[in-house]
Amino acid sequence: EVESDILRRVRTLLRELDGHHPACQCDRGMLRWTLHKKIDQNLSNSSVLVRILVKELERAERGDFRHYIIPLLHTLMYTLIKAPCISDELCGRVYDFCKKLLTLPKPFCTVGLDYATRLKMERTAPGTLYQRMVISEQSLKSTPYPYQEKIFIFADPELLSEAICNALVTDTEAAQASQSPRACMCYVISHAMQAALGEGCDLGSLKGTLQDMPTSEVERWFQQVVVAVEGAGSEGSTDRGQHTARLEEIYHTLLSSSQAGNAPLREQQDTPLPNPNISFHLWTEDDQLWKELVLFIRPLSQSCEPDCLSQELDNFEIQDIISDCDCCEQSRFSILSTDSGIERDLPAAVEEPFAPCSADTEHSRLHRKGGIKKKPSPLESMAFLQAGCSSPGGKPAVKLQRRSGIPPEAAAPLQRLHTARIVLLGDDRILGRLAQAYHSLRKRETRRVFLTPRLNLQFYYIPVVAGQPNTLAAEDHTATGHQELCEVAGYLGRADPWYESNINALCHMIPKLAAMPPSPSKHLVTDLFITDVIAYYVRMGIQPVCFQVYAVKIFFNDPAQEPAEDVFLTELCTQGQDSISHRELSMTKKKTTLDGPGIDLTVAYKKVVVSNREKELDMSLRSTGLVMKAIPSEEAEDLVCLNVTITEITRSNNLSGRSFSAVANRLKTRNIKIRSTEQRPFMVRLDKDSRRTYRNVISLEVSPCPEPSYCLQKTRTMKFNLHQTEDVGLVKYMPKSLLLPINTFAGIMQ
Repeated sequence: EVESDILRRVRTLLRELDGHHPACQCDRGMLRWTLHKKIDQNLSNSSVLVRILVKELERAERGDFRHYIIPLLHTLMYTLIKAPCISDELCGRVYDFCKKLLTLPKPFCTVGLDYATRLKMERTAPGTLYQRMVISEQSLKSTPYPYQEKIFIFADPELLSEAICNALVTDTEAAQASQSPRACMCYVISHAMQAALGEGCDLGSLKGTLQDMPTSEVERWFQQVVVAVEGAGSEGSTDRGQHTARLEEIYHTLLSSSQAGNAPLREQQDTPLPNPNISFHLWTEDDQLWKELVLFIRPLSQSCEPDCLSQELDNFEIQDIISDCDCCEQSRFSILSTDSGIERDLPAAVEEPFAPCSADTEHSRLHRKGGIKKKPSPLESMAFLQAGCSSPGGKPAVKLQRRSGIPPEAAAPLQRLHTARIVLLGDDRILGRLAQAYHSLRKRETRRVFLTPRLNLQFYYIPVVAGQPNTLAAEDHTATGHQELCEVAGYLGRADPWYESNINALCHMIPKLAAMPPSPSKHLVTDLFITDVIAYYVRMGIQPVCFQVYAVKIFFNDPAQEPAEDVFLTELCTQGQDSISHRELSMTKKKTTLDGPGIDLTVAYKKVVVSNREKELDMSLRSTGLVMKAIPSEEAEDLVCLNVTITEITRSNNLSGRSFSAVANRLKTRNIKIRSTEQRPFMVRLDKDSRRTYRNVISLEVSPCPEPSYCLQKTRTMKFNLHQTEDVGLVKYMPKSLLLPINTFAGIMQ
């Protein structure tokens, strides 16, 4: 009966992937969640679900239902990670299936390779995947596995209602309230013993023993278990029997401790997978994302009062992260060398942080070659910048030794021990803010590398459209519908059916859940749907879809006003604006009567064709506005392309007089320049956000946003090769344009 019920749920899940949505629309997006919740209630049924999923995977392969494979694999792996004990025979069948996927194109081979690697380790040391997930998500101190993860949820308070924000805060706080580091360490110990020993593990006695232990003892046993599991998992030649024997020895020693003899018997319960560490943030400052990432890597002192946090962070920014050279004089002094290069001219204050106060201070000065003056440059760490946040390699730092006779000691190379998972809630407008913040972060890292070699940065996106938007959202809704505001989510849903089924369904569900009355007991821990779905998304969403970020340079009709530079991700829209003077108003009326509405524009662009050969074209026309779409309407289209629609006004003369009509002029390009020939200003709006509107614009230039590290390295190369036009050296292997990766479950399924 249990097996038939689980099989029915799995088949219903697959029918939804075929477009056969459930009769009750409120069940959309909840089929996977209810299936896993049913298994969580009795983890002994995990083997039943795994066996059914393996059969469905094999059936999908035989029947060529490839769109079933990745959703079934994610469901299976999530069950296998949480399951206390899965037979080696079942794991072997899953492992063999994943190896078969290596012969298929992307993303099947990529997902198959990742899961085959994990399964090989899990078969050698059962419980490794669960242990690593809990240690990293809860930031438990462990020398064998020192990785840490944190989920940052960002929401724009001007785009989401207060009720939605409050509901999300309550949900995340409730998820964290029911767990502690001690409880998570007990979970790791219990799960490792159960996974290795199976029926030989008395889970009730084990939990009772751990419950009565002091925290220091629990931590000691936790470290022993982690060392044993990690040692077996990292050594491919380790026999599974040796691993089981080692954990069995720890298990019997733990139960035979002094406290174990008097430990009361506890009711046997399954070991849950604790919720990850989630923090919720209202995005109110432009540099808030960068600040949170810095605090994650380098926490402030625990004794610091809340009022001092901002000041301490500002001091950190001045001392360790060079700010924009155009905005902060401090950066000029931190980049440019202002001393003469002669040893005797060095001020005494420079020596204090490095040399001890002793009689031989004079000998501990930095020795220089006579007359050579070197300008330090952030380009020395260029290896860290090649792929944004994708390559941990780099030149190891060297510890500065000021005392003579002491050789420089090479420091250990930096490792990316931290992973920040940024979850964006909202519509395309918050993704526009993310593109701005990501571009700013990459520019900071180009000037002074800090986060890149230490942090693995992952982006996730959950569309949310409020049922009753606030004033700002209502203003944008008047010109843009719900579908238009979620173009990125629509594209990701078409590219990845599992994203459509699990994430896009939350678009209208989160506002509905926020409108529900609160629980009668705040201390009652219930099934937190939103938190569970976010945890599943960030744990299993490993395939990024990269979106091109576009740069725009805006020129104004006032010659004294400096041009503005900005970036956008989804859309750039222009339209005419009211005249600012009576003279211009009268001229506009005369012009409209003769030539029709709109303004005269000259458009110069590079046409994109199938052969990837760019052809430069230009034209002049009269237009009332244009829209540049960066998100393709179909997943098969090239992302690095702008779909421009220009509303052109054409004039025709007939017997009844002069008449005007609007014609949509469409073109594809990557680089485009637009200018008002009659110096009449127009407005520019970026990413459908009314807050990012520029007025009195007479010209603009749009092109793919270059990767800041590429620009810096290119400048350095051109400095020594003035006549070199092609990329040479390191520049050839660096990404030229800035791409924003958003994680999904499968990437783009062809």
